[in-house]
Amino acid sequence: QVQLMESGGGLVQPGGSLRLSCAASGRIFGIYTMAWYRQVPEKERELVARITTTGNTNYADSVKGRFTISRDDAKNTVYLQMNNLKPEDTAVYCCKMYIGMDYWGKGTLVTVSP
Repeated sequence: QVQLMESGGGLVQPGGSLRLSCAASGRIFGIYTMAWYRQVPEKERELVARITTTGNTNYADSVKGRFTISRDDAKNTVYLQMNNLKPEDTAVYCCKMYIGMDYWGKGTLVTVSP
């Protein structure tokens, strides 16, 4: 019914930047809050950033000032601009949309390493 697909992950050195994208497709007939999460194996999934239907945003304390979430509703796409990346940012990043139920992307791997 609804599919989310992330892209933009990769390997980057500390202090570098990446821009993640999450494109939603399928049975979408409105604008919904979307969010980015990240997960490290054997660790709890962490909410990284959220953007509401009106463009309000909030962030995990660990990424404030470094990450920016945005959306393009015409494209049903949400972005995560990640600057000044740190090794502890290494994780699989997944996007989520709630449209009657949670829809998740498969994730894109971000590795921050010298």
